[in-house]
Amino acid sequence: MANSIPAPDHGGAFDIMARWGYAARGIVYLLVGGLAMLAAIGQGGETTDSRGALESLMGAAWGDVLLVAISLGLLGYALWRCIQAIKDTDHHGTDAKGMAIRSGLLVSAATHTLLAFFAASLIFTLGGNSGDSGGGSEGLASWLMQQPYGRWLVGAVGLAIIGAGVAHGIKGWKAKFDRHFDMSARTQRWAYPICRFGLVIRGLVFLLIGAFFIIAAYQVDPDQAGGLAEVFSTLRSQAFGRWLLAFVALGLFAFGLYSLLEAIYRRVNP
Repeated sequence: MANSIPAPDHGGAFDIMARWGYAARGIVYLLVGGLAMLAAIGQGGETTDSRGALESLMGAAWGDVLLVAISLGLLGYALWRCIQAIKDTDHHGTDAKGMAIRSGLLVSAATHTLLAFFAASLIFTLGGNSGDSGGGSEGLASWLMQQPYGRWLVGAVGLAIIGAGVAHGIKGWKAKFDRHFDMSARTQRWAYPICRFGLVIRGLVFLLIGAFFIIAAYQVDPDQAGGLAEVFSTLRSQAFGRWLLAFVALGLFAFGLYSLLEAIYRRVNP
């Protein structure tokens, strides 16, 4: 696949910030996918979301150092997302599709900022709250339900998440990330299948999370909303649930590798 955008010079502050951010996001997804895979094969892991994955670092060797590094990286990633949205660094444009993508980048910035502060808070916490891993989605749905037209707001969030899932799937299936990578053809041969698989599976997870919000809106019940932990639980309860869980866990691990590859090979041009 040809790359049409010239590679920028590396080493600037924004470049370092963005790459650190991609690496931090990658580590989080490697933890999520790795823990879920261990649970699927019965080796003592757990199915949890991003917050639960960060909590798993508490008490581990160098856990505090990792949490500091991840927290700073996620803050940098959030700032980079803001720059991408405002400056349109990836040339999405100002039509309806482009503005929708740029709005999604701002939402990503907000969610990763919250995750960064959560990671930082764990450094000063003696115990974790992994049992509340699903509270984020349910709490958001509950708050939206209390607003005017709350039911419709919850439904709109669900549709937005589903839209993000579709976009991830298309990006992975068509390898649209190619134009942002400065990677040799030799590296592409093994790296691109990983990237495509990770993006498609993350898109599938978004579709399920969006469906939870739609159900919550339809039933006017915020408890029906769910996040990644609920996706794992739903998959596990299906026929061949253990294999489904392992498949999705492997995909999220692949998305973590995709993020690490972005940290190395992505063009960063603020």
